[in-house]
Amino acid sequence: MALGPRLDLRQTQSLVMTPQLRQAIQLLQYSNLEANQFLDEELLKNPLLERLDGPENAAPDVEAAAPAAPEVFDATSFASAGMMPEAADTPLDIDVTNLYDSGTNADFYGGSGGAEDGWDGIEAIEGQRPDLREHLEQQARLAFHTPGERVIATALIAVLDASGRIAEPPEAIAAALGLALAEVEQVRARMLRFDPTGVFARDLAECLSVQLAERNRLDPAMAALLANLAMLARREMRALQELCGVDAADLTEMVAEIRRLDPKPGARFTQEPLRPLIPDVLMRPIPIKGDGLGDWMLEINPETMPRLLIRRGFHARMAASASRETKSFLSEQLQGAAWLVKALESRAQTILRVSAEIARRQDGFFRHGISHLRPLTLREVAAEVGLHESTVSRVTSNKSIATPRGIFELKFFFTTALAGANGQTHSAETVRHRVGQLIATENPTKILSDDAVAALLQKEGIDIARRTVAKYREALRIPGSAQRKREKTPA
Repeated sequence: MALGPRLDLRQTQSLVMTPQLRQAIQLLQYSNLEANQFLDEELLKNPLLERLDGPENAAPDVEAAAPAAPEVFDATSFASAGMMPEAADTPLDIDVTNLYDSGTNADFYGGSGGAEDGWDGIEAIEGQRPDLREHLEQQARLAFHTPGERVIATALIAVLDASGRIAEPPEAIAAALGLALAEVEQVRARMLRFDPTGVFARDLAECLSVQLAERNRLDPAMAALLANLAMLARREMRALQELCGVDAADLTEMVAEIRRLDPKPGARFTQEPLRPLIPDVLMRPIPIKGDGLGDWMLEINPETMPRLLIRRGFHARMAASASRETKSFLSEQLQGAAWLVKALESRAQTILRVSAEIARRQDGFFRHGISHLRPLTLREVAAEVGLHESTVSRVTSNKSIATPRGIFELKFFFTTALAGANGQTHSAETVRHRVGQLIATENPTKILSDDAVAALLQKEGIDIARRTVAKYREALRIPGSAQRKREKTPA
């Protein structure tokens, strides 16, 4: 057999992830706000794309592309459809160019008003609030004057965590600075009284004791209570009464006073403002005369998805007298713009198809509440809408829907099934809600154990084990039967 080089021709099939395909998959997984941010970046890179903020604001050389968000539609009839419904004639955008709000300060920036009204634009700008370390450094510069004390104060500020406690023990800080522990503790004792009171504490008990001492409320009974906070967490009230030497009324008052303290005094400087959850899909009911129960109408939230336009007129004028390189660049940008518009339309269609199928499957939940939530899997929805299971997973990730019962993540509606009587199945979320209901309505003189809760659920036709009840109870942050008995038993 001779050995030598030879040339073979083979034909194979393989899936190639082009940049556009990879980008389309990422676009499908984005929430509306993330997709909006992505579109802002594309608008900066592609001169042939333009955002339409109003129907009369488009330039004359701009061709309107298909809107990213179609109009509302019937959830039941659209869930298994393969085409986008025809958009209604009512435009999504409203012309606001001829509106004027006299309650704003627009005149101030236009050169009129402002000074006559006594409104100062400079003073109205809120100054940036200093963070915790800057706030403490300002106090340290006023409290300490020697270089050694300031070095220790700077080291203590550097090891603070978000709650305002030191993340390193004082012994380690003293060893790192090459100083005696007494010198570090002397500086730290003064810094414990900085604003907010209780920062630089080693643990929760010391943080609370400093705040009580400032109020002149740190007596021996309170000190004993702070030394046994673990017993307070377990609600061992009778044992605490003996340790503190107080009766039940005094102990109740002491506990109430501790609850009024701030366990994390530094957190107020690092807390970010709450951001509203903006839904990606909007749902509203359409009542029918008679019983009042109709279908659900769904739409992509138009406030979070812009309409894109392709500037074909601009492309034609530029390409008429452009060089070969410029024409090639414009051609690539035109293809990219057309692909992006098509990808947005496909994304909106896919999201609405999946959302409509979820609305159809979970119709009982939207009408009657959590007790009617059905078990649902990604595979079931994928089979119904004709998509791959991984596509449905991307569609439901990082997206929420506004319903008459509130705003929910799309992932919320996918729950595992628990076996029941007569072959019926129950949603795990529904069963967990039922566990919380049974414990909330239990008799204070007859606390339900996990076995008792499991027995009650089995009588209701839900086949559940004790360990599953315990898992659901812990997920709801409900203490065990022994601790609940101590809490509900009068002292």
